[in-house]
Amino acid sequence: MNIIHGIRPKIVPGTPLKYKNLMKECWNADPLKRPDADALDIKMHKISLHYQNISDELFKSEIDDIEMNKVGENYTSSRLFTSKIYNFENLPEPRNATEEEQEAFHSKLYDFNIPNNIDDFNKSNEQNSSKSSKVITIFREQDELEIPDDGF
Repeated sequence: MNIIHGIRPKIVPGTPLKYKNLMKECWNADPLKRPDADALDIKMHKISLHYQNISDELFKSEIDDIEMNKVGENYTSSRLFTSKIYNFENLPEPRNATEEEQEAFHSKLYDFNIPNNIDDFNKSNEQNSSKSSKVITIFREQDELEIPDDGF
């Protein structure tokens, strides 16, 4: 739920400014203010070239090549290639967190239990793995009961 309230991961110190700005743009709560996949690809490529000191003319020719290749792409509509849409009710409106909320989240202490004995660690992992497989089984059973939208 933190992400709905605008809480975002801390940006690693030393991250170049252009990447920081792009991350923040992608994290915007308003989907209309986030770049789409094509725009993101172009921006990432342009930033990469910027940090490699490659000229804009070369970049322009590469973008033209990318655009030309898109013309021949085939798109497949299949249940294998689409995401399942879940409808959640009573969720708050997504928003961007304030600086204070972000700082409070990042300064929060976490209670990690790291055992001194590796055998204790392995037992803990086996218990967590068992719980995870039960959850996966439940989701698979739910998927099998659903009627596919596209008839496939």
